[in-house]
Amino acid sequence: MYASTGDGIARLDESNGAFKVALSLRGSGAQCLAVDPHDPNVVYAGLREGGVRRTSDGGRTWDDCDLPAPAVFSVAVSRADGAVYVGTEPSALFRSDDGGETWRELAALLELPSRPTWSFPPRPWTSHLRWIAASPHDADLLLVGIELGGLMRSVDGGVSWQDHRPGAQRDVHSLAWHPRAEGRAYEAAGGGAAWSGDGGDTWQPADAGRDRHYTWAVAVEPDDPNAWYVSASTGPFAAHGGGDPEAHIYAWRDSEWRTLAGGLPEPLPAMPYALVATDGCLFAGLADGQLWESSDRGESWHACALEGDALTRLNALAHAAA
Repeated sequence: MYASTGDGIARLDESNGAFKVALSLRGSGAQCLAVDPHDPNVVYAGLREGGVRRTSDGGRTWDDCDLPAPAVFSVAVSRADGAVYVGTEPSALFRSDDGGETWRELAALLELPSRPTWSFPPRPWTSHLRWIAASPHDADLLLVGIELGGLMRSVDGGVSWQDHRPGAQRDVHSLAWHPRAEGRAYEAAGGGAAWSGDGGDTWQPADAGRDRHYTWAVAVEPDDPNAWYVSASTGPFAAHGGGDPEAHIYAWRDSEWRTLAGGLPEPLPAMPYALVATDGCLFAGLADGQLWESSDRGESWHACALEGDALTRLNALAHAAA
């Protein structure tokens, strides 16, 4: 796996029951990342003040991709056609079809009628593109989330856009597609969670059984589109203020949420900023650098042993084989 730490990028290699951690891009301000689904050694890192970096050797060396905007908040690589997408603050979306060598802005996004209302509450004069989800089944189908502004959809690779989708939350934090069930998509947002069964065109709220509605991370079981997970807190200050996050990890079971606890600290010491579900394992990355793993869909958990470089924070996780 790879992780962004808010400062750099960590590579985590599992061996003999532990993960060896190797940090790179130290001091870069790397906040987000995406692994090329066709090559686990190719990773793109988004920097809050330095654009995009790319490695083709698993993090040993990095190159500047010369993105024409400095403040990167999201990055994604399409499994369908290999296109690289990057979202920035102020809100803008860029695409590369040659591995980050050249970029073009998908400027039609900024022509949406809702754009004048986009505003990030802590910095109300601006907004950012918080998440990008390229469909693994359709190279032309793309979802993006504006924090705070809405969930937007394109069916032509970003040439044109549909404004905020019916039923979706506007304060988008994370988006995901199901890797095998075509048309199934998922959202975690500031006001709750939602899912779509029609390729992100319309959305259904998914909040029953959950007593916390500030949802952050989302993950879905690869073999079951009805089994998915979110992390949630009572609000933004609890989640990000550095104190008690008042957070839980929830599993969607039988049309409602159920709190996952078995083996996890009670209460959780830090916000679960990242969730990754692979075939057989579920990982949770906490804001304080802890990594937890479940091999039974969240019923029981154990803390992952970490060796090598210290992890003091986990902002995002990406599994190289996901």
